[in-house]
Amino acid sequence: MSTFEAQLKKDFKNFLYYIWKHLGLPDPTPVQYDIADYLQHGPKRRIIQALRGEGKSWITSAYVIWLLFNDPQEKILVVSASKIRSDDFSTFTKRLIHEIPILAYLQATNSQRDSNISFDVGPARPSHAPSVKSVGITGQMTGSRANTIIADDVEVPNNSLTQVMRDKLSETVKEFDAVLSPGGQIIYLGTPQSEMTLYSELEERGYVARLWPAIYPTLSQIPKIYKSAERLSPVLYENLKSGKVKPGDAVDPDRFTLLDLAERKASYGNSGFALQFLLDTTLSDRLKYPLSLKDLIVMECDPKVAPDTLIWTNSATKRRDDLPSTGLAGDYFYGPMMIPDDRKSWKPYEVIVMSIDPSGRGKDETGYSVIGYLHGMLFLLDAGGFLGGYDDAVLNKLAAIAKKYQCNVCNIESTWGDGMFAKIFTPVLHKFHPCAIEEVKSYVQKEARIIDTLEPTMNQHRLVVNSEIIHKDVGDDQEDLNDKYYQLFFQMTRLTRERGSLAHDDRIDALEMSVAYYQNLMDRDVAKTTSDANKAQLEKELSDWTQDMYGFGNHGGNQLSIF
Repeated sequence: MSTFEAQLKKDFKNFLYYIWKHLGLPDPTPVQYDIADYLQHGPKRRIIQALRGEGKSWITSAYVIWLLFNDPQEKILVVSASKIRSDDFSTFTKRLIHEIPILAYLQATNSQRDSNISFDVGPARPSHAPSVKSVGITGQMTGSRANTIIADDVEVPNNSLTQVMRDKLSETVKEFDAVLSPGGQIIYLGTPQSEMTLYSELEERGYVARLWPAIYPTLSQIPKIYKSAERLSPVLYENLKSGKVKPGDAVDPDRFTLLDLAERKASYGNSGFALQFLLDTTLSDRLKYPLSLKDLIVMECDPKVAPDTLIWTNSATKRRDDLPSTGLAGDYFYGPMMIPDDRKSWKPYEVIVMSIDPSGRGKDETGYSVIGYLHGMLFLLDAGGFLGGYDDAVLNKLAAIAKKYQCNVCNIESTWGDGMFAKIFTPVLHKFHPCAIEEVKSYVQKEARIIDTLEPTMNQHRLVVNSEIIHKDVGDDQEDLNDKYYQLFFQMTRLTRERGSLAHDDRIDALEMSVAYYQNLMDRDVAKTTSDANKAQLEKELSDWTQDMYGFGNHGGNQLSIF
């Protein structure tokens, strides 16, 4: 063995540099070398978390080759959220073996497996398990065997959005222990997709995490955000302690400058940026995310009438497991304690208001909500959003919704375009459904305004949600929006008082407008309101009865009595 080969086999960082040069890439950055060092020397069960775009997968693909370079008898299983993703990993690995001269002896022989998704290396002895195999997380892992399992981005939005999805993913990855050979290693690569990320749960199972965020925190922030200094890369921690860098500096400025990160923050919103780039999954307390799904009452709402009495409960028997919950850990939807069977107790809504939060043509939506009011309770009948701003198609859809629910008032946020949307929308609306139009302006911070309006209403369990909205919100086919940031209940449960905490807030803003419209009415006590309404109904029935029986009753407001 030449000295050159010996150096490549001894230190993975040397091998990484060699691969990078072959690919025509710039020298690996200090952060990439740091990740490489942890891959080589980390514990048997480890998690590598770094911001998106740091090159985790490319580095680990080189690490897989380095393992085979040192020991061709290694068996490696690559698992990703999708089969395509894992296949891309193994295909890239195989391509490097075929292109780099020093690795030519690792190419499969004619008698060995040699597909892109399952292949052997030349010196490997016959075995049921291939040298490298790729599968999707939902694919068939049973019967596989591996010394090293690479779990590359097994957590993605599509499999971790709801609590049920997260529970399923958590159980699925337990299969790794049945696949792993004695003494083997499991390496997770990823970026957290939610505050209840799988990676936090894995640490409770004995995995050791190493984090490389996009921006240096302060020393005092480290235990708050990252639980302990041990989770943050020791190189980054020493850089901070020594004063070599200062808080707020970019961790990898060769790849992500502060300007680039600022642009990404504007796109993701503060909470999304904190999760995906700062790797901050902390849930300090209820005060940080004050709006919870469990405070709602969920039922199938009628567009014209509603029960005059509903009682909230969070009993397990009333939990709506049939509805996809995008809330935080343990946050579910619940139905009412009971729904009156007697339709006589269902009354027409006193008022139905539609609120619209307009947007221009771009990535923001024109959000809307429709709420009916009855006896101090608010019934969210419909909610959603449309891309396209003030296009004719959007205006016609909104007008059709107003007609469907026979809205009494259309409430429009007028800050955008200085009231231009209302002027454009009015003639369209009146063609479908003539109703009053009111414009609303607000000059206070949006996040604080929304929380201050919705929190007391939800805490008092006065907001009832039509279950159809929840299905539509997660699987919205109106504009083919699969991005969780557009979903109403994701926005609701991730909203904080921090300015810009959401990447998109159009739907929750429209909901706030509708609830705010009723704020004066909401001061009325629900029980008293219902009692007064029942009393008025009883008096009317009594008056009608006496009129039919005796020819007199309540005429012109003068109450007559038979007694």
